[in-house]
Amino acid sequence: MGKRKMKNRNKQTEKWNAEDGGKQISEVNSMNEENARKREKTDVPVNGMERMQNGDERVQNGGNEAFGLDYAQATLDGGNGKHKIHLLSIIGEVEGHENLSGNTKVTKYDQILPRLAELEDDDSVEGLLVLLNTSGGDVDAGLAIAEMIASLSMPTVSLVLGGSHSIGVPLAVSTDHSFIVPTGTMMVHPVRMSGTVIGASQTYEYFEMIQDRILTFVSDHAQIAYDQVKQLMLNTEMLTRDLGTVLVGSETVKAGLIDEVGGIREALGYLYRKIEEGWASCIS
Repeated sequence: MGKRKMKNRNKQTEKWNAEDGGKQISEVNSMNEENARKREKTDVPVNGMERMQNGDERVQNGGNEAFGLDYAQATLDGGNGKHKIHLLSIIGEVEGHENLSGNTKVTKYDQILPRLAELEDDDSVEGLLVLLNTSGGDVDAGLAIAEMIASLSMPTVSLVLGGSHSIGVPLAVSTDHSFIVPTGTMMVHPVRMSGTVIGASQTYEYFEMIQDRILTFVSDHAQIAYDQVKQLMLNTEMLTRDLGTVLVGSETVKAGLIDEVGGIREALGYLYRKIEEGWASCIS
């Protein structure tokens, strides 16, 4: 009798466990369905992206949380059938071949270069406005973007807001015409390298080669000579325990780096004029 009672008790326990397990699974499924319904209500598509519940439009890329491409770009059409202009923002640090920290705002060259190629192939886009507020970054990535912008067939204008330092200088001068706000700054300084550096003459020559690429591009696309840019880069009298020059607003125009002091009104006005001049020349 004892063994039979124990066997019946074990069967009853197994039945209770099975019922409880099924109930728990059902509760979990219900919770998942409820959470999915909440996400559908809170996640609203914005410019091809989904707005996260915290209100931030970000994408995960290789462990680096960076602003998405759609977040940094927009299309301006005047709202009244005026000319269609593409807006490109270059902000934070220009990222190179390795992902930067997730806490760093970055501009990714691997996202911008294909987009610039699409713009060149899109006849509906008539101009490009580049907004700059960057601390600099990778030389190769920055020059790649600058060369791409410089080779576009459409009218291009850059506007320095806040600052456009280091490799941001070639980016600022890569357009047909450049503007800087009165409080905008630009820092020109020698190339720096992180990581292990071999103490040999070849290393110095390599640094010289990299700097020559930057100096040549800037002097070719701005109203400043090669030697003048180099003098600003190697200035020893301004920065403490460092080389370089910081220019503010109108000083960049006097130096020949930037074409004009102005804001968004002047930048868009210049673009519209150039587009209309292009149309007029085509008609005539």
